[in-house]
Amino acid sequence: MSATTGRVQGKVVVVTGARGDLGSACVRLLAQEGAQVASLDRPGVPGVVEHRSVVEYDADITDAEDVAATVARVAEELGAPDVLVNAAGIIGRPAPSHESTADEFDAIFDVNVKGTWLMTKHVVPHMIEKQAGSIINFSSIHGITGGRNVPLYHATKGAVRLLTKSDAAAYGEHGVRVNSIHPGSMDTRMSRRSAENSPVGPEAYYEQLVGGNPLPRQGKPVEIAYGVLYLASDESGFSTGSELVIDGGYTAQ
Repeated sequence: MSATTGRVQGKVVVVTGARGDLGSACVRLLAQEGAQVASLDRPGVPGVVEHRSVVEYDADITDAEDVAATVARVAEELGAPDVLVNAAGIIGRPAPSHESTADEFDAIFDVNVKGTWLMTKHVVPHMIEKQAGSIINFSSIHGITGGRNVPLYHATKGAVRLLTKSDAAAYGEHGVRVNSIHPGSMDTRMSRRSAENSPVGPEAYYEQLVGGNPLPRQGKPVEIAYGVLYLASDESGFSTGSELVIDGGYTAQ
């Protein structure tokens, strides 16, 4: 899986949430495959991918002025974006709706939904001008199914899923494709912290989490990155409004 073939050679790719486990895996693979990558994340979060084709940008994707300025800077310094990967997201505190707060609601919707929308709003005009582009929005299996633990997270990822389809319908005539990617349980720092803090212990935690899946393990960040690479490349030229689910079969049952 390490051989490179230049599948996105010469493309300018913008990745948000680029210093997290999933985002950085995408940045690394896209750069290895020939893209010039603008790596966006919050100020104070250190970059994790060192590659000559990766340029780091600090940006608050919930702030309209910051997003507009950052996208303009990327376009000036690297060129108009060909691909946007909206990977930034937060999961929030586990709590049923009646125990969640308005501040928690605003915080998770600001990042997961508003941030995705703002990035699209400011990147897509460059794609319309080119009459070509690919936008990849990170939803989740939780954007497809319900669940009792993190209802606000489910709501945001469902919103991203339908924003994706709506934007696919709107921008197809301009040659812009918009697809969503839906990770299942992944081996990330966040997941490992949850396992370590689980009252049942890490082993039982993982068994509850993925033991009943057709592929009974967690996914690796690079497995999500390869899905993103496909959607970013010209290989997926007839795919828009689609959902790429990478979950070990969780939603198949």
